[in-house]
Amino acid sequence: MLFSFINYLEHEKRASAHTVLAYQKDLEQFKDFLKLSFEMERLEGASHAEIRAWVVDLVEQGLSATTINRKIATLRSYYKFLLRSGELTKDPTYKIKALKTPKRLPEFVQENVMVEVLNEIVYEEGFEGQRDKMVMEFLYLTGVRLSELLTIKWQDLDIEGQTVRVLGKRKKERIIPLTNELVKNIISFRKVFKETFSNVNESDYFIVINTRKQAYPMKIYRIVRKYLDLFAQTSKRSPHLLRHTFATHLLNKGADLNAVKDLLGHASLAATQVYTHNSMEKLKAVFEQAHPKA
Repeated sequence: MLFSFINYLEHEKRASAHTVLAYQKDLEQFKDFLKLSFEMERLEGASHAEIRAWVVDLVEQGLSATTINRKIATLRSYYKFLLRSGELTKDPTYKIKALKTPKRLPEFVQENVMVEVLNEIVYEEGFEGQRDKMVMEFLYLTGVRLSELLTIKWQDLDIEGQTVRVLGKRKKERIIPLTNELVKNIISFRKVFKETFSNVNESDYFIVINTRKQAYPMKIYRIVRKYLDLFAQTSKRSPHLLRHTFATHLLNKGADLNAVKDLLGHASLAATQVYTHNSMEKLKAVFEQAHPKA
């Protein structure tokens, strides 16, 4: 049934490759735990007691509450799938509660620092340097997810209309506007792309490695870390940090929350509202500095 569940995630839920791999690893870890601790071969045989024992074991291993909660969510999804498939009549995760996690605000790069990142860095000449520049600008100026950036093709970019078509979670498509400056830089990057590979096929991936193959996640992580390390004073150096920065800066400038939600491709407003906390902290700081009674 594990194979059927993975197939369901890929083709019916249309989950990303990263999500599918995470679910598969979690379930295989639980399967190993059942075999080692209870001599149980099948996931379908687990009850509330075995699942609870696994959660306790994960806590004792020192895993974070966030990581453990993700694994619990994986089990919930799997056993709900089994219920719908008629393999089970009772959900063993029914009484399993998620662990409490501390609320953390999304980190972001300050506006003045982001200006330095975009304007002060001297990128290398040639394809790789210009590609790195495009990665940094595109992530920050569009707010796309890493997985979304990797799947964009030249045919998804509408230079005249100044938009890009993005395929988000669950294959949901959205259109994101491009700034004048970004469009100008995309045109320059296209020229470098053509000079490097002789031509530009519309079916080519937008961001590629020097063999013209689609870029991979770790490559983008390395690019972002390399350049953020030069300026940013944040504990994180990830592509997602630039997405957080995009959203926070828009809200700080007075952007409508619903508009930011649509740009980010969030399914609900609740996911976007977390960024309003950063904006509120900025307002509080201004108030405390400026108000005579603060």
